[in-house]
Amino acid sequence: MNAEIIAVGSELLLGQIVNSNAQFISEQLAEVGVNVYYHTSVGDNPERLHHAITVAEGRADLLIFTGGLGPTKDDLTKETIAKSLGTTLTMDEDALESIKSYFNKVNREMTPNNEKQALILAGSQVLKNEHGMAPGMLLKKDDKAYMLLPGPPSEMKPMFSKYGKQAIFSLLKKKEIIHSRVMRFFGIGEAQLETELEDLIDKQTNPTIAPLAGDGEVTLRLTAKHESKDIAASLLDTVEADIMAIVGDYFYGYNQDSLFEVGFKLLKEKGLTLSCAESLTGGLFQAQLASLPGASFILNGGVVCYQDEVKKTILSVKESTLEEHTSVSEQCARELAENVKELFSSDIGISFTGVAGPGSHEGKPAGTVWIGLSIKGQPTKAFLLNLGGGRNANRVRTAKYGWHYLIKELS
Repeated sequence: MNAEIIAVGSELLLGQIVNSNAQFISEQLAEVGVNVYYHTSVGDNPERLHHAITVAEGRADLLIFTGGLGPTKDDLTKETIAKSLGTTLTMDEDALESIKSYFNKVNREMTPNNEKQALILAGSQVLKNEHGMAPGMLLKKDDKAYMLLPGPPSEMKPMFSKYGKQAIFSLLKKKEIIHSRVMRFFGIGEAQLETELEDLIDKQTNPTIAPLAGDGEVTLRLTAKHESKDIAASLLDTVEADIMAIVGDYFYGYNQDSLFEVGFKLLKEKGLTLSCAESLTGGLFQAQLASLPGASFILNGGVVCYQDEVKKTILSVKESTLEEHTSVSEQCARELAENVKELFSSDIGISFTGVAGPGSHEGKPAGTVWIGLSIKGQPTKAFLLNLGGGRNANRVRTAKYGWHYLIKELS
């Protein structure tokens, strides 16, 4: 089954809201084997909506509409679809009773136009709205299916998850499950990752491999389709093993994992404490760690050391180091990591010093960064980065690289 999602509402075209509904529905449909080839947005205009319906009918088996089910005059989705399909609207008494009950409960007068929300396409299956007023519906006509859902995500998402998804699944002739897995990589660009995996990507069939880049990271979405979830998972395991054999050095987690969550888990498992000396990151690394429950068992403390005077007086960086090598140097990064570890009696000290931008500093161009890492019982290391983003992008990427190196060393 092929689907098209049609979002109705002029506010979408004016940029007043983002069409997050289409993303959610697409993800949900993928899990039951329904292909989504088009997302359409159309304003609150009967002629243009009718045209969108006609176009979608020519390329999709299932048309899913979001929005335009409300009580106001510009909510025209049901009326326009009914006219387009040559059918009528009928009152759903259960929905009407639910709407009346709501107004009684909040002690507000129900205006006549609110009854409009209880209208459904004649002969359609009603999808109960347990978080709002207007019900959803699914109508089969000839070889097409039409699903109407409310626009507010707080109503649409629970309705689709509880009722809509199952209603669509019941329409499918071949009930395949789409099982997906996201692999997360850091320290390698999208182009390089795709080049390294070119042979695997070129011969992909089932599972498929889809690279995606964002926020300095790269992900691979692996998708397998099969009637058996266990067999689909086995197919994913096989292709994952092939990927890991090639680019496993850059892999750090799955699905919604973040670098700092994976790093935190490693620190917790090993019972290690950590302290930080942050210059250009300004406390960002510590803030990520502190956002997780249980951080007090890991984070002993830290210093934001923007000024050289703080590096000298609080963190005991030698004046000769700053004079001979500057604060943006391997030597300074090493001393900061070692000294902050001793200052807070931690197992690990990590430091960040560099030039966030936009201009140069101490003769070093923007994006020049040193990360120091001092782990108890191991030689202190320092890592050089040459980043090319804007000021805040450089700060975020620096913190991520800190977690990246920490994970690699602890693993």
